[in-house]
Parts: sequence; C-alpha cells; structure tokens
Amino acid sequence: MDKKKVLITGAAGFLGSHLCDRFIKEGFHVIAMDNLITGDIRNIEHLMNDADFEFINHDVSNYVDIQGGLDYILHFASPASPIDYLKIPIQTLKVGSLGTHNLLGLAKHKGARILIASTSEVYGDPTVHPQPEEYYGNVNPIGPRGVYDEAKRFQEAITMAYHTFHGVETRIVRIFNTYGPRMRLNDGRVLPAFIGQALRGEDLTVFGDGSQTRS
Repeated sequence: MDKKKVLITGAAGFLGSHLCDRFIKEGFHVIAMDNLITGDIRNIEHLMNDADFEFINHDVSNYVDIQGGLDYILHFASPASPIDYLKIPIQTLKVGSLGTHNLLGLAKHKGARILIASTSEVYGDPTVHPQPEEYYGNVNPIGPRGVYDEAKRFQEAITMAYHTFHGVETRIVRIFNTYGPRMRLNDGRVLPAFIGQALRGEDLTVFGDGSQTRS
C-alpha cells in the first residue's frame, strides 16, 4: 500500500521541522520544501537519509511542481520574526500572497487538503483581549509590521476564496507564541527573549508596568 504523501513548506524552520519529524513518525512520505532564507538545514539534517524524506530547496513564491500524487499540504513557509520580516519585507509579502496562491493551486490540481499557518498578528494591535475569532483586528497596513500582518490576512482571504469557489479542502490555524526546541533565541519575540535572558542568568526585561500584552 502506498504511503500518504505530505508537502511541508518552511520545513527547515522551527515549526516545520517538528512537523517533518511527526509525519515521518506517523508513516508518511514527507516532501520538505524551504529556501533557507530564515530556515536552518540543521533542523532537518537527521532526516536526510530516511527513504521517506526528500528535501527541495525552493522558494514557494515561484511555481511549485510536485510529481505524482499528493494528499496533504502544510504551508508554514514565511518569515515570522520581526527581525526577519523587517529585513526582507517584499519576500514576506510574496510568500504570503504568491506562495499561498501557488500552493492552493497545487492543492486544487492534486485534490489535496491544505492547512495554512496564520498568526495572531492578523489582529494587529487588538483592542479586545483575549481575541475571539469573530474579532476582525486593528491593523495598520503601512506600519512597520504591516508586511507580515497583511501577508497573513491576504493568505487567509485567498484560502477561503479557494475553498468557496473551487471546493478546495482547506484549514487555517492562527498560531500564538509557540516555543520549544529549535526556536531561535534571538528572533525578537517575547518568549524566546525571556528564555534567552533566563538561560544567561539575566533579569527578564518587561516594558511598562507588566499589564500589557506582547507577541
């Protein structure tokens, strides 16, 4: 019996690499795709000799072609650190727009189910805490974080359009402040910053009176 096949984009990143581990463990054939702009090949080196793992160095903003059948697509490719998306704003917008469009088209062609990794940043600077899914957010499209926020908001919109008009089986997850092994301690977000300071024996830096929220 042929194994189920999954394409994971952003596979050399923090979350993507753990998904590669999980799907290999679950008996899938894993196609890992990453252009290594922010991903680290060391996160998936231990899988390179597995017969059911293949790595493709590719930017999903360009046309994506996968030979043969495909059952699932997990789209986790995107700069997620403020440090990264402020340095490469156009690439950030392209992976959220062109990249998502390419992968949704692939899912439509292959009859695959696709899961899109979105973010709490779709809410921008929220005026409601905590944020229910019915809340639409408070985003400044031309602010410094706008490239990431708007890329993800567009990503969700085009995903719903493909679901509504093409019948593609889609899922969207809005991810909040994940942490764990393989995360970058210098990526500019609050949990890695706190953990890095703790590991160095430093005081934790809290701006303001501590009542605010921060990602």
